[in-house]
Amino acid sequence: MSDEIKKGLLGIVVDETEVSKVMPEINSLTYRGYAAQDLCEYCRFEEVAYLILNKDLPNSIELKKFEKQEKNERDLSKNLYDIIKHMPKKSHPMDVARTAVSVMGLEDKETSDSSPEANMRKALRIFSKTPTALAAFYRIRKGKKIIKPKKDLTFAENFFYMCFGKVPQKEIVKAFDVSLILYAEHSFNVSTFTARTITSSLSDIHGAITGAIASLKGPLHGGANEEVMHMMNKIKKPENALKWINDALDNKDVVMGFGHRVYKSGDSRVPTMREYFGKVAKIKKDKKFEKIYNIVEKVMIERKDIHPNVDYPTGPTYHLMGFDTDFFTPIFVISRITGWSAHIMEQHAANKLIRPLASYKGSKHRKVLQLNQR
Repeated sequence: MSDEIKKGLLGIVVDETEVSKVMPEINSLTYRGYAAQDLCEYCRFEEVAYLILNKDLPNSIELKKFEKQEKNERDLSKNLYDIIKHMPKKSHPMDVARTAVSVMGLEDKETSDSSPEANMRKALRIFSKTPTALAAFYRIRKGKKIIKPKKDLTFAENFFYMCFGKVPQKEIVKAFDVSLILYAEHSFNVSTFTARTITSSLSDIHGAITGAIASLKGPLHGGANEEVMHMMNKIKKPENALKWINDALDNKDVVMGFGHRVYKSGDSRVPTMREYFGKVAKIKKDKKFEKIYNIVEKVMIERKDIHPNVDYPTGPTYHLMGFDTDFFTPIFVISRITGWSAHIMEQHAANKLIRPLASYKGSKHRKVLQLNQR
């Protein structure tokens, strides 16, 4: 009797986690028991980052201390700034993020210390510095001067400032903050499982996050928000949308931004992100992408009964904010560092080497013949 193969580990429970769960009873993604949409309404991203890393929401004193630590760690070494300046201008920003975190591992004095205390300190440093590295590359590749981080700005405000030299309206900052909250964590997705697999060999946190970034880059994972924007740019205008999506479905093309391994009747993060997509479109006085969004969504649900995932509204929202399309997934990175770090520390706390089996389908035993006999 042959072994039953579970491609993609579909339906396999490989471990336990306290970090997040999609709770069917409330049809919601939850972080440490809190519904993500409630966190979007009542909290800033810094509070949610603290929650994911420390298992509970902070009080005002804890939050102030956490924010001070984050702000104090934002700046990069001269060496890392120089490396970013010399990176090829055509590099994908995800590769820049991966390389930057790897260099941080070379520079960090605690790289080889995987104690809970050291991992928490390193997680905060990676969390604080990665946005600075990405923003520096954002400027450099456009031929502009790097803008150093400021300590009097929030996490979201500071990223806008480092990229664009200014902080937008508070409604835009709030929409960006909400996207960071919604992207912060999502249980055993492929990049998180990659991070946990690397950690299971007792490798360091920088290595695990570097691997997670490489995993997130793929279009079937984090890269989907970029693909959504490429799709909308192909459609160009609302009057083309109906024909485009019907042709795509007739041709059995993959439509990015729809469907999810976990959600079968709709991603619980979408309504919140869709709301803020609408707010940003209104502020920017640009309804084109909203109209395309609505037409494509309607046809996908009617013809395929497939609902959008969070990447679908996030892509055009980031576009309207002014970010280049290939920077959408790196923004995902600066948020998800929190979730990855929490899972890495959880893996360390009750570790067992992750080593699945494979069913061999190759040639039967063969004898080696000498060269002159072949």
